[in-house]
Amino acid sequence: MPRSRPAPGPSLAWETLLDLGSGPAPLRERLERALREAVADGRAPAGSALPPSRALAETLGVSRWVVTEAYGQLVAEGFLEATVGSGTRVPPPPGGRGASDAGARVSRPHTDVSTPALRGEYRRPPYDLGPGVADLRHAPRSRWAAAVRRALELLPDAELAVVDRLGHPSARTAVADYLARSRHAVAAPDDVVITHSASDGMTAVVAGLRAAGHRALLVEDPSWSRLREIAAAAGLTPVPVPVDRDGVDVDRLLAAAARTGARAALVTPAHQFPLGAALSPSRREAIVRWVREVDGVLIEDDYDAEFRYDRRPIAALQSLAPEHVVLVGSLSKSMAQAYGLGWAIAPAALRERARFAGGPRPSTLEQAALAQFIESGDLERHLRAARGRFKRRRTALLAALDRELPGLEVTGIAAGMHAVLALPPGVRANDVVGAAARLGVAVSDLARYRATAAAPSHEALVLGYGNLSDAVVDEAVARLARVIRSLE
Repeated sequence: MPRSRPAPGPSLAWETLLDLGSGPAPLRERLERALREAVADGRAPAGSALPPSRALAETLGVSRWVVTEAYGQLVAEGFLEATVGSGTRVPPPPGGRGASDAGARVSRPHTDVSTPALRGEYRRPPYDLGPGVADLRHAPRSRWAAAVRRALELLPDAELAVVDRLGHPSARTAVADYLARSRHAVAAPDDVVITHSASDGMTAVVAGLRAAGHRALLVEDPSWSRLREIAAAAGLTPVPVPVDRDGVDVDRLLAAAARTGARAALVTPAHQFPLGAALSPSRREAIVRWVREVDGVLIEDDYDAEFRYDRRPIAALQSLAPEHVVLVGSLSKSMAQAYGLGWAIAPAALRERARFAGGPRPSTLEQAALAQFIESGDLERHLRAARGRFKRRRTALLAALDRELPGLEVTGIAAGMHAVLALPPGVRANDVVGAAARLGVAVSDLARYRATAAAPSHEALVLGYGNLSDAVVDEAVARLARVIRSLE
């Protein structure tokens, strides 16, 4: 007989995206309003725990007083509840368990394939400044193992023989709820497809675009080559569009669309790889206006959007035009590629054409474990800890670069797991890559991510710090600096 599913513990709402807006109202009032809206629309579900005041203040860039005053006012009104030792949470509904009772609802990777890091027995170099790799030392092994054990305990016997075509209902529900909270995504569980990776989701989506009659795909230049290759393999011609410090150049994107007839684009608005830009508000509005006017499709690659250190994360572009945007993501950058799990939120029309059913889905057990990992709050705990580590590591890396290579420009917003280092005149990035490798330092040439064969306007390196041990940051930069100085 099917095993009963006991009630899970309280969920966390630590990743809920709160928009304080602007205007003359005091920050405290704007935070109160944002919290009310998050509870009202379900992004902070009933029974869920809110972040500690110090943590929320740091995330929002406000004083702790603002948060404690807002919490205190809402607790006094009975809108929130506070318990010593349990923090502040959204009260459960009268007479029943909160929305965290997910049991009642059960009915990318982004890897540059030319990087040798994931081939066979290859070992990462001791001074790993290669981009695109998560913090492997802090992959949540024990908590994931607990989620797998829990999933095995709770899965009904009959479901052990089934792999759902678009994903197990528990995983689709958990992902939809999480993305609605953290990214403001507009998604019901039926809109979510569980994939093996961002690349897996991309493969299905471009097949759907080809079936719908699309022949070209506008792509950022530079960008991850793997996703461009997937589009080309599906029969779509990649059309490069330049990127600058405000993200993809939308004016030139519109011109390229008019020239080629393209009505689909692949963009990374939250944190562009490799230039590290965030798409500016005016360009966000312009690209959404364009995709609506041409009845087109935007593929939003949610590349390491969880990691922003200088301000609140911005909402997903998908939230502005859910009928035209496919949101693709995975656990590859937040945890590790080995977990082999991702997702795509796709409009119904494209979801039917996309070949999500053309390949094997992740196993039912993996998907049920993903649901457990999200519902228990373990994903949000892991992300909060990872953000703290990456922020400190980025600060240490920039300080070391300023000390060892003063005068060289480092670009990219305070986010993600990489930065771009401009090289001195006359120094070729490809030469630096080879010489650094001989000293055990992995770095990447910015040119390897370009979509066009034209000579770069300047030589630069992409420096990753996701898998860089904190203990060797200074030595890694010192060795890199030695190489650069020797080539000047």
